[in-house]
Amino acid sequence: MKRSLAGAVILALVVWRLGTDAFADGFRAVSAPAIAAALGIGLLTTACSAARWWLVARRLGLRLAPMTALLGYYRAQLLNAVLPAGVLGDVHRAVDHGRQAGDVGRGVRAVVLERVAGQVVLISAGAAFLFRGPWLAVLALLPAVLLWGRARRALTDLRLGTWVLVLLLSAVALAGHIALFIVAARSAGAAAPIGRLVPMALLALLAMSLPVNIGGWGPREAVTASAFGAAGMGAAQGLATSVVYGVLVLVACLPGVAALLPRQRRQAPAERLDQGGEQLPALVGGRQ
Repeated sequence: MKRSLAGAVILALVVWRLGTDAFADGFRAVSAPAIAAALGIGLLTTACSAARWWLVARRLGLRLAPMTALLGYYRAQLLNAVLPAGVLGDVHRAVDHGRQAGDVGRGVRAVVLERVAGQVVLISAGAAFLFRGPWLAVLALLPAVLLWGRARRALTDLRLGTWVLVLLLSAVALAGHIALFIVAARSAGAAAPIGRLVPMALLALLAMSLPVNIGGWGPREAVTASAFGAAGMGAAQGLATSVVYGVLVLVACLPGVAALLPRQRRQAPAERLDQGGEQLPALVGGRQ
């Protein structure tokens, strides 16, 4: 609750400092093409993340059908986007899968490991793009080292080949998130070259990973507005971009509504789609 309150305070300070016009401009800038792009990019990023979860879960010996993984990931993202802290959807995903598989501990471990992989790729990319001096790069990678240390006991459960695939899927998903940010920036009227927008996108994503937010809102708006201002593109432009991005992230998660339906109503179609699930290993490099 305190963390969510901190996120609300940050967001309120940003709006107070820049005014409500930039905030409202962001909502008005959301267009039909941007919504279509969000749904398409969201499918790509969610499929990569779900495949990452599927690989880790299978290596840990847990049953997880590909379509179940996709629906579960969509549901978790939707819950993350509408609930405080931005992680409650992942908690639900871990516990729910663990109960269905008969081992809550391994279910939680699978989610922790796949999320750690995503964070390591994000932080490493952020260090590569945002920091020039070698000592600053080392400082930026410290959170990745800490995440690695927290999960080191479970790392031996996964083979090197599995980790390579998991990190590659994380990289593709990250590229999708960056692309969505660029769509948001263009929708908000930012004409800066893509090369200047990529670091802004990484900053926004890093800010969203902080555990002081309300469904991703708060630190993202503060950091994006400050970064755009420092780059000479205008803090108001940065805030509008962040608002558009926040709306598009929510739109991209909307298919998760289907996963919130009672299980018996979607079990039959999900089972029919899962019959083709054994084709997934061919798409991600074969069964590990």
